[in-house]
Amino acid sequence: MIPRFFIIACIAGNLLKSQAAEAQQQTISLREVLTLIETGQPRLRAYKEQAAAAGDNIDLARNTLVPTLTGGYQAGYATDNNITGMSYPGLLMPLSGPVAARSSSTMVPGTALAAFLQWTPITFGQRDAAFEKARAQYKLSATAYDNALFQQRYTGILTYISIVYLQRLLNTQQANIDRTNTGLQQSLVLAKQGLRPGLDTVQFQSLMAQATMEHLNTQRLYTLQVLELCRLTGLPNRAEDLRFTDTLLALRLPNTPDTTGAYTQNPTYLYLQAQVALGAANLKDVQTGWRPKLDFWANAYSRGSGIDANGIVNKSAGWELSRTNLGAGIQLSLPILQFAKVSIQKRQYHHLLKADQDQLAQVDLDLKRQAEAAESNYRQTLLVAHEAPVQTRAARLSYQGLQLSYNSGLVDFTRLTQGQYQLLNAEMTEADANLQVWRALLDIGVAKGNLNLFTDQLK
Repeated sequence: MIPRFFIIACIAGNLLKSQAAEAQQQTISLREVLTLIETGQPRLRAYKEQAAAAGDNIDLARNTLVPTLTGGYQAGYATDNNITGMSYPGLLMPLSGPVAARSSSTMVPGTALAAFLQWTPITFGQRDAAFEKARAQYKLSATAYDNALFQQRYTGILTYISIVYLQRLLNTQQANIDRTNTGLQQSLVLAKQGLRPGLDTVQFQSLMAQATMEHLNTQRLYTLQVLELCRLTGLPNRAEDLRFTDTLLALRLPNTPDTTGAYTQNPTYLYLQAQVALGAANLKDVQTGWRPKLDFWANAYSRGSGIDANGIVNKSAGWELSRTNLGAGIQLSLPILQFAKVSIQKRQYHHLLKADQDQLAQVDLDLKRQAEAAESNYRQTLLVAHEAPVQTRAARLSYQGLQLSYNSGLVDFTRLTQGQYQLLNAEMTEADANLQVWRALLDIGVAKGNLNLFTDQLK
């Protein structure tokens, strides 16, 4: 016989291990999941950086009002055969000197220093069009980030709901395993007493194996959902290291939500709105492309040459900036032969804008019907959820009565297991019914573009 103190020590040791495991677990609420999704996903950070880069385009559009000033200095050797000396791509072309009367391959130095100022204060609407286009691009990038964040948060909430449901299902299945084990032990006693056939014991063992496999399959699905949540939030934890706090979703129903908000706040709708605005800005930008350009310019230029006008070579003079020129003026230009090209581009962007408008109209129709369907589904699932506890209570009372009847020899194994299955099915249906209401509420929040309809119900 095992000593009593040994049994007590084993129980205490298991209890301490369980407490230590719980202490190492990280608790996480649904609100924390939403925060971690925003900060823990590199993809969302990429969207944010893209939006910031698009915002810089606005500053670039403003910067076109600032004059440009380019300066440069060059020095080099060139032959003195002609006035242009050696061609050099860039701001300057160093001169070797005046035209020589003779052919010569003498290399002489030449230097040049220049500054060129260009200012375009008047653009005939082109700058305004570019600025409007930059703002539209930034708005599109910002709404793309908002839409991506919204979708990932929706996925995170949906995953959390699945975890809560599977957790509840695991508890229900464990209770069913305990009931099956009780029946198995009772069948062994009754079989020894000759009150029940030994076949009942074998059938209970089969039922136990089936219940255990179902529990293991649910555990597998639970682990996969927890790992998916870790991916969404960027958490490095293992599935068994997390403990979830908002598990009462499976036991209570939400309060009646205020669903008067417009579906036009849905991030997908706002994204397509921004796409339409960008299409209009692109069209305006193309329309101003054929307008004239007016530039104000000024330059200053000094040079030194290693050969004089009379052909005398003086290489040291090539390093002196002895000749200076100044200039200023205006320039008006018009791309005359670009008219046909601009007309084609205008027609092209008209088509693109119309396509964006049609896509927005389709989403407007879809979201309107989606919101109506979600609200109708919420009302129906709420009715089902109110009836589910009634079914569970009835199934539990029925099973308890069948247990007593089975132990008294009044019903057989088949009738008992039918009652046990009905109880299991009722418990699973009740947990599912409550979470279906929460899921329907989430669908309303998605259609309205307001996940607070769901999160404000959390305790």
